[in-house]
Order: sequence, then C-alpha cells, then structure tokens
Amino acid sequence: MSNSRFPVSLHILTLLNAAKGDLVSSEYLAGSININPVLVRKEIMNLRKHGFVESKEGKGGGSFLAKSAKDINLGEVYKSVRSSNVLGQSKNEPNPKCPIGRQINQHLDALYLNAENALIENLSKQTLADFASGFE
Repeated sequence: MSNSRFPVSLHILTLLNAAKGDLVSSEYLAGSININPVLVRKEIMNLRKHGFVESKEGKGGGSFLAKSAKDINLGEVYKSVRSSNVLGQSKNEPNPKCPIGRQINQHLDALYLNAENALIENLSKQTLADFASGFE
C-alpha cells in the first residue's frame, strides 16, 4: 500500500473500541500512533464521514465508535481510505509504438483491479471486533 491511511484508521478504530464508548482525544490517539494530532483529526473526519466514528467538539471532547465493532467491516474501512492502486502506478509513459508498451496499462489496470478486489473480499470477512480481539 502506498500510504498509511488504512493502518492509521484501523489503529484509531481499535483504540476507540478499547475505550468502550468513552471519549478519546486526538492527542491520546496521536500519542499511541506516534503521529501529529492534526493527522489524527483528518482521519477522524473521514471516519466520521463514513459513519464509523462520532465526535464531541471542544474542551473535554473526543471521539468514540458510532456503532458496534462487530458492525464495522474492515473492507468498508479500507474502501473509505483508499486513494490509489495497491500495487502502485508507473511514473513513465510506455512507448506507444511498442506492442507491449501500448497495451501494458490496460493489462495492469485489470490485474490491479482483481488484486484489490481480492484484498477487499478478504478484509470484508473481518470486523473490527475480530481484529481488536487480538489485543485483549
């Protein structure tokens, strides 16, 4: 994966699950993940947009799970944060005069789509509760 949004989001969700409904500050979350609280708040906004998290603003505020961990599907979490192909993209444009070069991107796109669908299918077999149970 080319970015860290999925592991950061899963870390946030796992911490919120462990809090059992208590409000958890972005500073606390950031301390566990070892990243800037601004990045945590950005991910929380996305998780809130997708219905995984709710937040209370202001002093004494924080975030909590919007639904039960058993109702949070990891495939859906992945889809909420993905931004590019799992296997990456070529930085150069292939030679259109080459019989392979002119077709490579369409073949790679099909290959990547199949690989990502398999990843999503596998993740969709697990819930946040399943994942979080390993920490208890």
